[in-house]
Amino acid sequence: MFDSLQDRLQGAFKKLRGQTRLDEENIKEGLREVRLALLEADVNFKVVKDFVNQVKERALGEDVLKGLNPAQQVVKIVNDELVELLGGEQTGVNLDADPLKIMMVGLQGSGKTTSSGKISLWLRKNHKRKPYLVPADVYRPAAIDQLHTLAKQLDVPAYPSTPDMNPVDICKDAVVKAKEEGCDVILFDTAGRLHIDEPLMDELKNIKSECAPQEVLFVADAMTGQDAVTVAEKFNEILDISGVVLTKMDGDARGGAALSIKSVTGKSVKFVGVGEKLSELELFYPDRIASRILGMGDMLTLIEKAQSTIDEDEAKDMADKMAKAQFDLEDFRTQMRRIKKLGSMEGLLKMIPGMGGMLKQLGDAQLPEDEMKKTESIIGSMTMEERRNPDILKAGSRKERIAKGSGVAVSDVNSLLKNFKQMSGMMQQMMGGKKGKKGKMGMPKMPKGLGGLAGQLPGMGGGAGMPGMEGMEGMPGMDGMPGMPGMGDDQPARKGPSKKTLKERKRKKLNKKKNRKKKKK
Repeated sequence: MFDSLQDRLQGAFKKLRGQTRLDEENIKEGLREVRLALLEADVNFKVVKDFVNQVKERALGEDVLKGLNPAQQVVKIVNDELVELLGGEQTGVNLDADPLKIMMVGLQGSGKTTSSGKISLWLRKNHKRKPYLVPADVYRPAAIDQLHTLAKQLDVPAYPSTPDMNPVDICKDAVVKAKEEGCDVILFDTAGRLHIDEPLMDELKNIKSECAPQEVLFVADAMTGQDAVTVAEKFNEILDISGVVLTKMDGDARGGAALSIKSVTGKSVKFVGVGEKLSELELFYPDRIASRILGMGDMLTLIEKAQSTIDEDEAKDMADKMAKAQFDLEDFRTQMRRIKKLGSMEGLLKMIPGMGGMLKQLGDAQLPEDEMKKTESIIGSMTMEERRNPDILKAGSRKERIAKGSGVAVSDVNSLLKNFKQMSGMMQQMMGGKKGKKGKMGMPKMPKGLGGLAGQLPGMGGGAGMPGMEGMEGMPGMDGMPGMPGMGDDQPARKGPSKKTLKERKRKKLNKKKNRKKKKK
Protein backbone atom coordinates (compact mmCIF):
# COMPACT_ATOMS: atom_id res chain seq x y z
CA MET A 1 0.00 0.00 0.00
CA PHE A 2 2.69 2.51 0.97
CA ASP A 3 5.14 1.74 -1.87
CA SER A 4 4.57 5.01 -3.72
CA LEU A 5 4.80 7.09 -0.54
CA GLN A 6 7.94 5.21 0.48
CA ASP A 7 9.62 5.97 -2.85
CA ARG A 8 8.82 9.68 -2.65
CA LEU A 9 10.06 9.97 0.93
CA GLN A 10 13.28 8.15 0.07
CA GLY A 11 13.80 10.67 -2.75
CA ALA A 12 13.32 13.55 -0.32
CA PHE A 13 15.87 12.12 2.13
CA LYS A 14 18.43 11.56 -0.64
CA LYS A 15 18.58 15.30 -1.27
CA LEU A 16 19.70 15.84 2.32
CA ARG A 17 22.48 13.23 2.30
CA GLY A 18 25.05 15.56 0.78
CA GLN A 19 24.45 18.23 3.43
CA THR A 20 26.81 18.66 6.38
CA ARG A 21 24.32 20.36 8.68
CA LEU A 22 20.63 21.12 8.98
CA ASP A 23 19.61 24.70 8.22
CA GLU A 24 16.37 26.41 7.26
CA GLU A 25 17.16 26.27 3.52
CA ASN A 26 17.82 22.54 3.14
CA ILE A 27 15.08 21.64 5.64
CA LYS A 28 12.60 23.68 3.59
CA GLU A 29 13.67 21.90 0.38
CA GLY A 30 13.47 18.43 1.95
CA LEU A 31 10.09 19.04 3.57
CA ARG A 32 8.68 20.35 0.30
CA GLU A 33 9.20 16.83 -1.10
CA VAL A 34 7.70 15.28 2.05
CA ARG A 35 4.64 17.53 1.70
CA LEU A 36 4.14 16.55 -1.94
CA ALA A 37 4.59 12.86 -1.06
CA LEU A 38 1.88 13.01 1.60
CA LEU A 39 -0.54 14.98 -0.60
CA GLU A 40 -0.05 12.45 -3.41
CA ALA A 41 -0.85 9.71 -0.88
CA ASP A 42 -4.27 11.41 -0.45
CA VAL A 43 -3.58 12.56 3.12
CA ASN A 44 -5.86 15.31 4.42
CA PHE A 45 -4.43 18.77 3.55
CA LYS A 46 -4.73 20.13 7.09
CA VAL A 47 -3.07 16.99 8.48
CA VAL A 48 -0.17 17.41 6.02
CA LYS A 49 0.28 21.07 6.94
CA ASP A 50 0.39 20.34 10.69
CA PHE A 51 2.72 17.37 10.17
CA VAL A 52 5.25 19.31 8.07
CA ASN A 53 5.24 22.26 10.50
CA GLN A 54 5.89 19.92 13.43
CA VAL A 55 8.81 18.21 11.64
CA LYS A 56 10.28 21.59 10.64
CA GLU A 57 10.03 22.90 14.19
CA ARG A 58 11.84 19.88 15.62
CA ALA A 59 14.48 19.79 12.86
CA LEU A 60 15.43 23.43 13.37
CA GLY A 61 15.28 23.24 17.15
CA GLU A 62 17.67 21.67 19.61
CA ASP A 63 16.36 18.16 19.01
CA VAL A 64 19.52 17.01 17.19
CA LEU A 65 21.38 13.81 18.09
CA LYS A 66 25.15 13.51 17.86
CA GLY A 67 26.46 11.00 15.35
CA LEU A 68 23.57 11.43 12.88
CA ASN A 69 23.96 13.19 9.55
CA PRO A 70 21.20 15.59 8.35
CA ALA A 71 19.36 12.93 6.32
CA GLN A 72 19.37 10.46 9.24
CA GLN A 73 18.23 13.18 11.62
CA VAL A 74 15.25 14.10 9.44
CA VAL A 75 14.36 10.39 9.00
CA LYS A 76 14.32 9.99 12.79
CA ILE A 77 12.11 13.06 13.28
CA VAL A 78 9.75 12.04 10.45
CA ASN A 79 9.53 8.52 11.94
CA ASP A 80 8.61 9.89 15.39
CA GLU A 81 5.99 12.21 13.92
CA LEU A 82 4.56 9.47 11.69
CA VAL A 83 4.06 7.26 14.74
CA GLU A 84 2.11 10.06 16.43
CA LEU A 85 0.14 10.77 13.25
CA LEU A 86 -0.87 7.09 13.00
CA GLY A 87 -2.12 7.01 16.58
CA GLY A 88 0.90 6.75 18.88
CA GLU A 89 0.31 3.43 20.64
CA GLN A 90 -1.50 0.30 19.54
CA THR A 91 -5.06 0.12 20.94
CA GLY A 92 -6.95 -3.16 20.86
CA VAL A 93 -10.53 -3.99 21.78
CA ASN A 94 -11.88 -3.98 25.33
CA LEU A 95 -11.06 -7.55 26.37
CA ASP A 96 -12.15 -6.99 30.01
CA ALA A 97 -15.83 -6.89 29.06
CA ASP A 98 -17.91 -10.06 29.53
CA PRO A 99 -19.72 -10.42 27.26
CA LEU A 100 -17.79 -8.21 24.84
CA LYS A 101 -20.27 -6.67 22.38
CA ILE A 102 -18.84 -5.35 19.11
CA MET A 103 -20.98 -3.39 16.64
CA MET A 104 -19.68 -3.22 13.05
CA VAL A 105 -20.76 -0.13 11.05
CA GLY A 106 -19.80 1.47 7.75
CA LEU A 107 -20.70 1.97 4.11
CA GLN A 108 -22.00 -0.74 1.79
CA GLY A 109 -19.21 -2.92 0.41
CA SER A 110 -16.58 -1.79 2.92
CA GLY A 111 -16.07 -5.34 4.22
CA LYS A 112 -18.08 -5.41 7.48
CA THR A 113 -19.28 -9.02 7.14
CA THR A 114 -15.85 -10.44 6.32
CA SER A 115 -14.25 -8.30 9.04
CA SER A 116 -16.77 -9.68 11.56
CA GLY A 117 -15.59 -13.21 10.71
CA LYS A 118 -11.91 -12.19 10.85
CA ILE A 119 -12.26 -10.54 14.27
CA SER A 120 -14.15 -13.62 15.55
CA LEU A 121 -11.29 -15.87 14.47
CA TRP A 122 -8.67 -13.48 15.91
CA LEU A 123 -10.41 -13.34 19.32
CA ARG A 124 -10.85 -17.12 19.48
CA LYS A 125 -7.30 -17.87 18.37
CA ASN A 126 -5.43 -15.26 20.41
CA HIS A 127 -7.64 -14.79 23.47
CA LYS A 128 -9.60 -18.07 23.73
CA ARG A 129 -12.92 -16.24 23.47
CA LYS A 130 -16.12 -17.84 22.17
CA PRO A 131 -17.72 -15.60 19.49
CA TYR A 132 -21.37 -15.34 18.48
CA LEU A 133 -22.14 -13.81 15.07
CA VAL A 134 -25.30 -11.75 14.56
CA PRO A 135 -26.49 -11.08 10.95
CA ALA A 136 -28.40 -7.79 11.34
CA ASP A 137 -28.29 -6.75 7.67
CA VAL A 138 -31.79 -7.55 6.42
CA TYR A 139 -31.59 -5.25 3.39
CA ARG A 140 -28.76 -6.68 1.27
CA PRO A 141 -29.61 -9.90 -0.60
CA ALA A 142 -27.70 -12.93 0.73
CA ALA A 143 -26.05 -10.87 3.52
CA ILE A 144 -27.47 -13.20 6.17
CA ASP A 145 -26.40 -16.29 4.21
CA GLN A 146 -22.89 -14.87 3.81
CA LEU A 147 -22.40 -14.49 7.57
CA HIS A 148 -23.85 -17.96 8.23
CA THR A 149 -21.39 -19.40 5.68
CA LEU A 150 -18.52 -17.68 7.52
CA ALA A 151 -19.85 -19.00 10.84
CA LYS A 152 -19.75 -22.58 9.47
CA GLN A 153 -16.19 -22.10 8.23
CA LEU A 154 -15.15 -20.84 11.66
CA ASP A 155 -17.32 -23.38 13.50
CA VAL A 156 -18.96 -20.68 15.63
CA PRO A 157 -22.68 -20.19 16.37
CA ALA A 158 -24.74 -17.52 14.58
CA TYR A 159 -28.16 -16.00 15.23
CA PRO A 160 -30.89 -17.40 12.89
CA SER A 161 -31.95 -14.06 11.35
CA THR A 162 -34.49 -13.79 8.51
CA PRO A 163 -35.00 -10.85 6.10
CA ASP A 164 -38.47 -10.07 7.49
CA MET A 165 -37.15 -9.37 11.02
CA ASN A 166 -36.41 -5.96 12.54
CA PRO A 167 -32.61 -5.33 12.96
CA VAL A 168 -33.04 -3.82 16.45
CA ASP A 169 -35.09 -6.83 17.62
CA ILE A 170 -32.50 -9.20 16.10
CA CYS A 171 -29.68 -7.62 18.08
CA LYS A 172 -31.65 -7.51 21.37
CA ASP A 173 -32.65 -11.17 21.11
CA ALA A 174 -29.16 -12.19 20.02
CA VAL A 175 -27.70 -10.98 23.32
CA VAL A 176 -30.00 -13.43 25.16
CA LYS A 177 -29.26 -16.29 22.72
CA ALA A 178 -25.49 -15.73 23.01
CA LYS A 179 -25.69 -16.09 26.78
CA GLU A 180 -27.61 -19.36 26.39
CA GLU A 181 -24.88 -20.61 23.99
CA GLY A 182 -22.19 -19.75 26.54
CA CYS A 183 -20.56 -17.19 24.22
CA ASP A 184 -18.56 -14.27 25.64
CA VAL A 185 -18.18 -12.17 22.44
CA ILE A 186 -21.11 -10.91 20.33
CA LEU A 187 -20.49 -9.31 16.92
CA PHE A 188 -23.36 -7.35 15.35
CA ASP A 189 -22.96 -7.19 11.56
CA THR A 190 -25.16 -4.21 10.67
CA ALA A 191 -26.33 -3.10 7.21
CA GLY A 192 -24.20 -0.75 5.15
CA ARG A 193 -25.58 2.72 4.65
CA LEU A 194 -24.71 6.27 3.66
CA HIS A 195 -24.16 8.72 6.50
CA ILE A 196 -26.80 10.98 4.89
CA ASP A 197 -29.46 8.23 5.15
CA GLU A 198 -31.15 9.45 8.33
CA PRO A 199 -33.68 6.58 8.85
CA LEU A 200 -30.91 3.96 8.64
CA MET A 201 -28.57 5.99 10.86
CA ASP A 202 -31.43 6.21 13.42
CA GLU A 203 -31.62 2.41 13.28
CA LEU A 204 -27.93 2.19 14.21
CA LYS A 205 -28.46 4.61 17.11
CA ASN A 206 -31.33 2.43 18.38
CA ILE A 207 -29.20 -0.74 18.18
CA LYS A 208 -26.45 0.99 20.14
CA SER A 209 -28.93 2.29 22.72
CA GLU A 210 -30.63 -1.10 23.22
CA CYS A 211 -27.53 -3.37 23.19
CA ALA A 212 -24.90 -1.04 24.73
CA PRO A 213 -21.87 -2.37 22.77
CA GLN A 214 -18.47 -1.66 24.32
CA GLU A 215 -16.95 -1.33 20.83
CA VAL A 216 -18.43 0.44 17.80
CA LEU A 217 -15.98 -0.22 14.97
CA PHE A 218 -16.22 1.76 11.76
CA VAL A 219 -15.12 -0.43 8.83
CA ALA A 220 -13.49 1.56 6.01
CA ASP A 221 -12.19 0.48 2.63
CA ALA A 222 -8.58 1.75 2.54
CA MET A 223 -8.79 1.94 -1.26
CA THR A 224 -11.20 4.89 -0.98
CA GLY A 225 -8.48 7.07 0.58
CA GLN A 226 -9.55 10.49 1.83
CA ASP A 227 -13.28 9.75 1.34
CA ALA A 228 -13.06 7.07 4.03
CA VAL A 229 -11.87 9.70 6.52
CA THR A 230 -14.73 12.06 5.66
CA VAL A 231 -17.32 9.30 6.12
CA ALA A 232 -15.67 8.14 9.37
CA GLU A 233 -15.95 11.68 10.72
CA LYS A 234 -19.72 11.73 10.05
CA PHE A 235 -20.27 8.28 11.60
CA ASN A 236 -18.24 9.39 14.62
CA GLU A 237 -20.43 12.48 15.10
CA ILE A 238 -23.59 10.36 15.14
CA LEU A 239 -22.45 7.12 16.86
CA ASP A 240 -19.26 8.08 18.74
CA ILE A 241 -17.27 5.19 17.28
CA SER A 242 -14.56 3.55 19.41
CA GLY A 243 -12.16 2.66 16.61
CA VAL A 244 -11.59 1.90 12.95
CA VAL A 245 -10.99 -1.27 10.91
CA LEU A 246 -9.20 -0.64 7.59
CA THR A 247 -9.79 -3.29 4.93
CA LYS A 248 -7.87 -4.02 1.70
CA MET A 249 -4.56 -2.78 3.12
CA ASP A 250 -2.82 -5.28 0.82
CA GLY A 251 -4.02 -3.35 -2.24
CA ASP A 252 -2.31 -0.54 -4.13
CA ALA A 253 -4.14 2.29 -2.35
CA ARG A 254 -2.08 5.36 -1.49
CA GLY A 255 -2.53 5.14 2.27
CA GLY A 256 -4.23 8.49 2.90
CA ALA A 257 -6.95 6.97 5.09
CA ALA A 258 -4.49 5.27 7.46
CA LEU A 259 -2.44 8.46 7.82
CA SER A 260 -5.37 10.87 8.28
CA ILE A 261 -8.05 9.06 10.22
CA LYS A 262 -6.63 9.51 13.75
CA SER A 263 -6.01 13.25 13.33
CA VAL A 264 -9.45 13.94 11.82
CA THR A 265 -11.68 11.70 13.99
CA GLY A 266 -9.56 11.36 17.12
CA LYS A 267 -10.19 7.60 16.97
CA SER A 268 -7.44 5.06 16.36
CA VAL A 269 -7.22 2.31 13.77
CA LYS A 270 -7.48 -0.98 15.68
CA PHE A 271 -7.34 -3.65 12.96
CA VAL A 272 -6.24 -3.88 9.33
CA GLY A 273 -7.28 -6.50 6.80
CA VAL A 274 -4.25 -7.61 4.79
CA GLY A 275 -5.83 -10.24 2.53
CA GLU A 276 -9.00 -12.12 1.64
CA LYS A 277 -8.48 -15.09 3.96
CA LEU A 278 -10.17 -15.04 7.37
CA SER A 279 -6.77 -15.38 9.04
CA GLU A 280 -5.41 -12.27 7.28
CA LEU A 281 -6.19 -9.69 9.94
CA GLU A 282 -3.55 -7.80 11.95
CA LEU A 283 -3.56 -5.45 14.89
CA PHE A 284 -2.59 -1.95 13.78
CA TYR A 285 0.78 -0.94 15.25
CA PRO A 286 1.62 2.73 14.42
CA ASP A 287 5.36 2.29 15.06
CA ARG A 288 5.57 -0.75 12.76
CA ILE A 289 3.59 0.94 9.98
CA ALA A 290 5.87 4.00 10.24
CA SER A 291 8.91 1.74 9.90
CA ARG A 292 7.44 0.14 6.77
CA ILE A 293 6.66 3.54 5.22
CA LEU A 294 10.27 4.65 5.76
CA GLY A 295 11.66 1.39 4.34
CA MET A 296 13.05 0.18 7.69
CA GLY A 297 11.20 -3.15 7.66
CA ASP A 298 9.02 -4.76 10.31
CA MET A 299 10.82 -7.70 11.95
CA LEU A 300 8.37 -7.96 14.88
CA THR A 301 5.40 -8.64 12.61
CA LEU A 302 7.48 -11.15 10.63
CA ILE A 303 8.41 -13.03 13.83
CA GLU A 304 4.77 -13.03 15.00
CA LYS A 305 3.68 -14.43 11.62
CA ALA A 306 6.26 -17.21 11.95
CA GLN A 307 5.20 -18.03 15.51
CA SER A 308 1.52 -18.26 14.55
CA THR A 309 2.18 -20.40 11.43
CA ILE A 310 4.97 -22.77 12.45
CA ASP A 311 4.40 -25.39 15.13
CA GLU A 312 7.20 -25.34 17.72
CA ASP A 313 7.46 -29.15 17.97
CA GLU A 314 7.58 -29.54 14.18
CA ALA A 315 10.29 -26.88 14.00
CA LYS A 316 12.38 -28.75 16.59
CA ASP A 317 11.92 -32.05 14.73
CA MET A 318 13.08 -30.37 11.52
CA ALA A 319 16.10 -28.89 13.32
CA ASP A 320 17.02 -32.37 14.61
CA LYS A 321 16.75 -33.78 11.09
CA MET A 322 19.08 -31.09 9.81
CA ALA A 323 21.62 -31.76 12.55
CA LYS A 324 21.56 -35.53 11.89
CA ALA A 325 21.82 -35.15 8.09
CA GLN A 326 18.31 -36.62 7.67
CA PHE A 327 16.85 -33.52 5.97
CA ASP A 328 15.62 -34.58 2.50
CA LEU A 329 13.83 -33.01 -0.46
CA GLU A 330 10.40 -33.96 0.91
CA ASP A 331 11.19 -31.99 4.10
CA PHE A 332 12.52 -29.18 1.92
CA ARG A 333 9.19 -28.96 0.07
CA THR A 334 7.28 -29.02 3.36
CA GLN A 335 9.36 -26.06 4.57
CA MET A 336 8.64 -24.10 1.41
CA ARG A 337 4.91 -24.65 1.84
CA ARG A 338 5.11 -23.40 5.43
CA ILE A 339 6.93 -20.28 4.30
CA LYS A 340 4.24 -19.64 1.67
CA LYS A 341 1.62 -19.65 4.44
CA LEU A 342 3.32 -16.58 5.90
CA GLY A 343 2.37 -14.59 2.80
CA SER A 344 4.04 -13.56 -0.45
CA MET A 345 7.83 -13.65 -0.48
CA GLU A 346 7.83 -10.05 -1.72
CA GLY A 347 5.78 -8.98 1.31
CA LEU A 348 7.97 -10.97 3.71
CA LEU A 349 11.20 -9.56 2.28
CA LYS A 350 9.87 -6.01 2.65
CA MET A 351 9.57 -6.67 6.39
CA ILE A 352 13.31 -7.40 6.61
CA PRO A 353 15.35 -4.18 6.95
CA GLY A 354 17.23 -3.41 3.72
CA MET A 355 15.48 -6.07 1.64
CA GLY A 356 12.93 -3.66 0.12
CA GLY A 357 15.71 -1.86 -1.74
CA MET A 358 17.16 -5.17 -2.90
CA LEU A 359 13.85 -6.14 -4.49
CA LYS A 360 13.99 -2.96 -6.59
CA GLN A 361 17.54 -3.84 -7.67
CA LEU A 362 16.27 -7.17 -8.99
CA GLY A 363 14.08 -5.40 -11.55
CA ASP A 364 12.73 -7.97 -14.00
CA ALA A 365 14.80 -10.79 -12.50
CA GLN A 366 12.95 -13.71 -10.97
CA LEU A 367 11.68 -13.11 -7.47
CA PRO A 368 12.26 -15.75 -4.77
CA GLU A 369 8.57 -16.65 -5.03
CA ASP A 370 9.02 -17.59 -8.71
CA GLU A 371 12.06 -19.69 -7.83
CA MET A 372 10.09 -21.43 -5.09
CA LYS A 373 7.34 -22.37 -7.56
CA LYS A 374 9.91 -23.84 -9.93
CA THR A 375 11.64 -25.71 -7.09
CA GLU A 376 8.35 -27.14 -5.81
CA SER A 377 7.44 -28.23 -9.35
CA ILE A 378 10.77 -30.07 -9.77
CA ILE A 379 10.44 -31.85 -6.41
CA GLY A 380 6.82 -32.74 -7.24
CA SER A 381 8.02 -34.55 -10.40
CA MET A 382 10.23 -36.89 -8.35
CA THR A 383 9.20 -40.22 -6.88
CA MET A 384 8.95 -40.51 -3.09
CA GLU A 385 12.13 -42.64 -3.10
CA GLU A 386 14.01 -39.90 -4.99
CA ARG A 387 12.81 -37.20 -2.58
CA ARG A 388 13.81 -39.25 0.45
CA ASN A 389 17.19 -40.21 -1.02
CA PRO A 390 18.44 -37.49 -3.44
CA ASP A 391 21.79 -39.35 -3.82
CA ILE A 392 20.18 -41.81 -6.26
CA LEU A 393 19.53 -38.93 -8.71
CA LYS A 394 22.81 -39.43 -10.58
CA ALA A 395 21.51 -41.12 -13.73
CA GLY A 396 20.81 -38.77 -16.62
CA SER A 397 17.58 -40.62 -17.47
CA ARG A 398 16.08 -39.83 -14.05
CA LYS A 399 16.95 -36.14 -14.38
CA GLU A 400 15.50 -35.96 -17.89
CA ARG A 401 12.25 -37.52 -16.69
CA ILE A 402 12.01 -35.02 -13.79
CA ALA A 403 12.82 -32.06 -16.09
CA LYS A 404 10.09 -33.09 -18.57
CA GLY A 405 7.57 -33.63 -15.77
CA SER A 406 8.16 -30.17 -14.31
CA GLY A 407 8.63 -28.29 -17.59
CA VAL A 408 12.20 -27.17 -16.89
CA ALA A 409 15.67 -27.87 -18.28
CA VAL A 410 17.93 -30.63 -16.92
CA SER A 411 20.34 -27.86 -15.84
CA ASP A 412 17.60 -26.55 -13.48
CA VAL A 413 17.33 -30.00 -11.88
CA ASN A 414 21.13 -30.14 -11.48
CA SER A 415 21.14 -26.65 -9.98
CA LEU A 416 18.47 -27.61 -7.42
CA LEU A 417 20.35 -30.77 -6.38
CA LYS A 418 23.63 -28.86 -6.07
CA ASN A 419 22.08 -26.05 -4.00
CA PHE A 420 20.23 -28.53 -1.79
CA LYS A 421 23.44 -30.45 -1.09
CA GLN A 422 25.31 -27.24 -0.21
CA MET A 423 22.47 -26.04 2.02
CA SER A 424 22.17 -29.41 3.79
CA GLY A 425 25.89 -29.47 4.57
CA MET A 426 25.83 -25.86 5.72
CA MET A 427 22.81 -26.33 8.00
CA GLN A 428 24.24 -29.57 9.39
CA GLN A 429 27.43 -27.77 10.45
CA MET A 430 25.63 -24.69 11.76
CA MET A 431 23.37 -26.83 13.93
CA GLY A 432 26.17 -28.93 15.41
CA GLY A 433 25.63 -32.15 13.52
CA LYS A 434 28.83 -32.39 11.51
CA LYS A 435 32.24 -31.99 13.13
CA GLY A 436 35.61 -31.24 11.66
CA LYS A 437 38.94 -32.62 12.74
CA LYS A 438 39.37 -33.27 16.46
CA GLY A 439 35.64 -32.64 17.01
CA LYS A 440 35.80 -28.91 16.33
CA MET A 441 32.96 -27.16 14.57
CA GLY A 442 33.83 -25.29 11.37
CA MET A 443 31.63 -22.39 10.25
CA PRO A 444 30.66 -23.07 6.61
CA LYS A 445 30.75 -20.49 3.86
CA MET A 446 27.41 -19.04 2.89
CA PRO A 447 26.14 -19.62 -0.67
CA LYS A 448 27.00 -16.89 -3.17
CA GLY A 449 24.83 -13.79 -2.69
CA LEU A 450 23.94 -14.68 0.90
CA GLY A 451 27.34 -14.34 2.58
CA GLY A 452 26.98 -12.52 5.86
CA LEU A 453 23.17 -12.23 5.61
CA ALA A 454 22.67 -14.30 8.76
CA GLY A 455 24.77 -11.84 10.73
CA GLN A 456 22.84 -8.84 9.36
CA LEU A 457 19.40 -9.98 10.50
CA PRO A 458 18.24 -9.94 14.13
CA GLY A 459 18.23 -13.43 15.63
CA MET A 460 19.71 -15.07 12.53
CA GLY A 461 23.37 -15.14 13.45
CA GLY A 462 25.58 -15.93 16.41
CA GLY A 463 23.28 -16.65 19.33
CA ALA A 464 19.78 -18.01 19.55
CA GLY A 465 17.57 -17.83 16.49
CA MET A 466 14.31 -15.98 16.18
CA PRO A 467 11.45 -17.53 18.15
CA GLY A 468 9.50 -19.97 16.04
CA MET A 469 11.98 -19.70 13.17
CA GLU A 470 14.17 -22.69 14.05
CA GLY A 471 13.02 -24.74 11.10
CA MET A 472 13.22 -21.96 8.53
CA GLU A 473 16.95 -21.42 8.15
CA GLY A 474 17.16 -22.77 4.62
CA MET A 475 14.88 -20.35 2.83
CA PRO A 476 14.81 -21.50 -0.82
CA GLY A 477 14.90 -19.42 -3.94
CA MET A 478 17.18 -16.73 -2.55
CA ASP A 479 20.49 -17.76 -4.13
CA GLY A 480 20.10 -15.39 -7.07
CA MET A 481 19.63 -12.26 -4.97
CA PRO A 482 22.46 -9.73 -4.90
CA GLY A 483 24.37 -9.48 -1.65
CA MET A 484 23.86 -6.58 0.71
CA PRO A 485 26.69 -4.08 1.19
CA GLY A 486 29.33 -5.38 3.56
CA MET A 487 28.16 -8.97 3.26
CA GLY A 488 31.39 -10.80 2.53
CA ASP A 489 32.30 -14.44 3.05
CA ASP A 490 35.18 -13.72 5.41
CA GLN A 491 35.63 -16.29 8.15
CA PRO A 492 37.14 -15.79 11.60
CA ALA A 493 40.92 -16.29 11.72
CA ARG A 494 41.95 -19.81 12.78
CA LYS A 495 43.60 -20.14 16.18
CA GLY A 496 47.27 -21.16 16.33
CA PRO A 497 48.52 -24.38 17.96
CA SER A 498 48.27 -24.67 21.75
CA LYS A 499 51.28 -24.42 24.12
CA LYS A 500 51.08 -28.14 24.74
CA THR A 501 51.28 -28.87 21.00
CA LEU A 502 54.27 -26.53 20.56
CA LYS A 503 56.08 -28.17 23.48
CA GLU A 504 55.46 -31.63 22.01
CA ARG A 505 56.75 -30.55 18.60
CA LYS A 506 59.96 -29.14 20.21
CA ARG A 507 60.50 -32.38 22.14
CA LYS A 508 60.16 -34.49 18.97
CA LYS A 509 62.59 -32.22 17.12
CA LEU A 510 65.23 -32.60 19.86
CA ASN A 511 64.81 -36.37 19.88
CA LYS A 512 65.36 -36.49 16.11
CA LYS A 513 68.62 -34.53 16.49
CA LYS A 514 69.84 -36.88 19.22
CA ASN A 515 69.06 -39.93 17.09
CA ARG A 516 70.96 -38.51 14.11
CA LYS A 517 74.05 -37.85 16.31
CA LYS A 518 73.95 -41.43 17.66
CA LYS A 519 73.82 -42.84 14.12
CA LYS A 520 76.88 -40.79 13.07
CA LYS A 521 78.90 -42.07 16.06
